[in-house]
Amino acid sequence: MDDVLPLAVIGAGVIGLAVAREAALRGLPAMVIEAGDGIGRETSSRNSEVIHAGIYYPPGSLKARACVAGRRRLMRYLRDHDLPHAVPGKLIVATEPGEEAALETIAARAEAAGLSEDEQLRPLTGAEARALEPELRATAALFSPATGIFDSHAYMLALQGEAEAGGADFAFRSPVARIEPGPPHVLVGAEGWRIAAERVVVAAGLGTGRLMRAGPLGGLCPREYFVKGSYFLLRGRSPFRHLVYPVPKGGGLGVHLTLDLGGQARFGPDAEPVEGTETEVDPARGPAFEAAVRRYWPGLPDGALDPGYAGIRPKIAPPPGAEVADFTIQAEAELGVPGLVVLHGIESPGLTSSLALAETVCDHFAERRGPDT
Repeated sequence: MDDVLPLAVIGAGVIGLAVAREAALRGLPAMVIEAGDGIGRETSSRNSEVIHAGIYYPPGSLKARACVAGRRRLMRYLRDHDLPHAVPGKLIVATEPGEEAALETIAARAEAAGLSEDEQLRPLTGAEARALEPELRATAALFSPATGIFDSHAYMLALQGEAEAGGADFAFRSPVARIEPGPPHVLVGAEGWRIAAERVVVAAGLGTGRLMRAGPLGGLCPREYFVKGSYFLLRGRSPFRHLVYPVPKGGGLGVHLTLDLGGQARFGPDAEPVEGTETEVDPARGPAFEAAVRRYWPGLPDGALDPGYAGIRPKIAPPPGAEVADFTIQAEAELGVPGLVVLHGIESPGLTSSLALAETVCDHFAERRGPDT
C-alpha cells in the first residue's frame, strides 16, 4: 500500500461515472471501484429515463438547483455527443377540480426554480389538454415543454469513455467493506485488499449507508429507506405522444406514463417500502396499476398491462413525505475529515442532475489540489 491514489470513487452508477468524468476533465484521474460487474447496474438503469425540468422540488433545495442546472448540462451533452434523446414534453394533469390547487403549487415552485422562458410551464384548461391528448381525462393541466427522454445506457457509456480517456481506471467485482478515514483514506475490500487514496467519493447508491455504517463515521450517516418502484408495460401501441403525470400524492409523483425512444409506453413507478434490493415485479400489483392509470386514461383496455421491471430508490426520509427529502452531500464540514465526500439519497432526479452534482462534488476538492497533484 505504498502508492496513494489521487482519487477513488466508490460506485459506477451514473453519479460515480459523472464524478470520474468531471475529475478527469480537471486533471484528476480516478480509480472507480464497483461491487457489480459493470456500470449502472442498479438504480441508474432501473428508472423512467426521463429528463426532468426541475419543477417539483422546494425552491432553493439542492434537488431543485441541481435538476435545473443538470438538465441544461445534460441536454448540451446529449446533443454534443449525438446521443439518443427526444423532448416530447410532459402533461401534469388534474383529473378532478379538487386537484387543481396542486397544479398551482407546482406552477409556483417551477417559477421559483429559475426556469428560462422556453422551459416555463404552460397552464392548460381541460379542453386544451384533451386537444393535445384526446384520450386524456383532465379538468386542467400544466404542460412542461422542457421534459424529455433519453437512452441512459448510452449516456453512461459516454461518461465512462470520457473518464477513461482522461486517465480513470475501473475495478469491477470489487466491493468495499469499510473506509478508514485519513487522509490518506484507506478502502478495505470485502476480500481483504487495501487501497489508499488522498480523496474519496462515496457514490455507492443502495450500498452507501451500509458502507458508511461499517466505519467510524457511521453515526453521521442519515437513516435510509429503500422503496421499490415497479413498472408495467403497455401491450400494443400507445395513443399518447407526451408524457403524462398525475397530480403528485402521498410522497411520490404517482403512477405516470412515460415513453421510451421507440414509443413504448410504460407506467410507474409505484412506491413499495422494502428491506432488500430484490427487483422482480409482482404481477399481482397489476390491478392497482390499472386503477391508477384509468384516473387519467379511462380508455385503458382490460388486461393491457404486462409486468416490466423494477428499481430500488435510496431515500433518506420515510414515505409518505419522502419527496421533501433533499439530496445530501456530506463533505469536510459535516464529516470532520478532509478529502472525503459522501452522497446520500440520490434518487430521482439523479440522472438529470448527474453532471451538476459531479461539479459540486469536485468543487470540494478544488482547494486541496497542489501543483503536482
